[in-house]
Amino acid sequence: MYRTMKIPLRASSTTIQSLFDIRRLGGTIWNDCVQLARYYYRLGGGWITKSDLQKELKGLYPLHSQTVQAIAHKFLQARDAAKEARKKGYPTRYPWRHKFVFHPKWVDQAFKIEGKKLILSMGDWNGKRQPKLTLRLPKVPVGKVKELEVVFDRKWFVCLSYDDGMKEESQKQGVTASIDPGEIHTIVGVTENGDGIVITGRYMRSVHRLRNKKVKELQERMSRCKKGSRQWRKYNRAKKFALSKSEAQLQDALHKTTKQFVDWCLEHDVSHVVLGDVEGVQRNNRKKRKKKTNQKVSNWSFGKLYSLLEYKLKAKGIAIEKVNERYTSQTCPVCGNRKKSNTRNYTCTCGYQEHRDLHGARNILTKTLYGEMNYFQIHHPTYLRPVILA
Repeated sequence: MYRTMKIPLRASSTTIQSLFDIRRLGGTIWNDCVQLARYYYRLGGGWITKSDLQKELKGLYPLHSQTVQAIAHKFLQARDAAKEARKKGYPTRYPWRHKFVFHPKWVDQAFKIEGKKLILSMGDWNGKRQPKLTLRLPKVPVGKVKELEVVFDRKWFVCLSYDDGMKEESQKQGVTASIDPGEIHTIVGVTENGDGIVITGRYMRSVHRLRNKKVKELQERMSRCKKGSRQWRKYNRAKKFALSKSEAQLQDALHKTTKQFVDWCLEHDVSHVVLGDVEGVQRNNRKKRKKKTNQKVSNWSFGKLYSLLEYKLKAKGIAIEKVNERYTSQTCPVCGNRKKSNTRNYTCTCGYQEHRDLHGARNILTKTLYGEMNYFQIHHPTYLRPVILA
């Protein structure tokens, strides 16, 4: 299985300065990709191809050719992703924004690992071999490293993508479980045997609120300064620090939340998971919702949640798929009446009452298994919160 390890690095001051220069050069390469794509489209009315883009960029930068190609490939991937989103009806723009920096990548023969020493090749420039960059790492993953990316996130890191030699487990035989993802409770799951789990996401909500508050304060102060001044740059650095720190906290909480759910699935012999597809909830009806509600929904990381669950569950031999969750949170499984709940509990005039998210997860499960929403008893659901170390 392919995994990625993010490791801090140590290097000389000259090498660190070279990394900053390469990062800025990566932004220039990305901007050139944007301009070339526009030029080709306006000239011939067609998309620039992968081979044409690589040919246009060849020999223009003092970087290894594979590093330049990696940036070009990321641009093409972003363009293709935007194309697919537009096909689905989402108002997505093709890559157009200019970047000041871009994280460089080394692949295949462009780097070498000797013990805990990482050697990066810079390729040829003006007919001469450029001096290599040497980085020192505190540890190296066990397995063959396929590619790496050097990133600056408050300090310098190297992200190593490697093959750990492990294989995905074969598909298990067991029960089916459903997930109703939420903004307050990150994961609410139910099995067909009546077992339930609720993993709260209130810690992530608090991180989001604090981040938004800090960013708002800093942006207000920046608006009173001249752009590019010393004080403006000071506030801008503080804003980037707040965004970086909150992102690390959210990623950590999301990893721990998904691990708790995977452990719960293994404990209850789950072999198949169906997850309610909530992508339309964020994109639709934005104008009808309140501003505060839109801010909460925009902070909802349901895409990251699915990607983490997908690779963690498949590694344990558990299949996962997205299903339509339309009306599952509104429909009573006893009488079929539809009603929107404004509280954390769903109540119906027929006397039915249930935790709103458990109610939605059960309806997703029965709708997937039987084609209709039916009632069954959920036995003493487990309530968890991600274990966050101080």
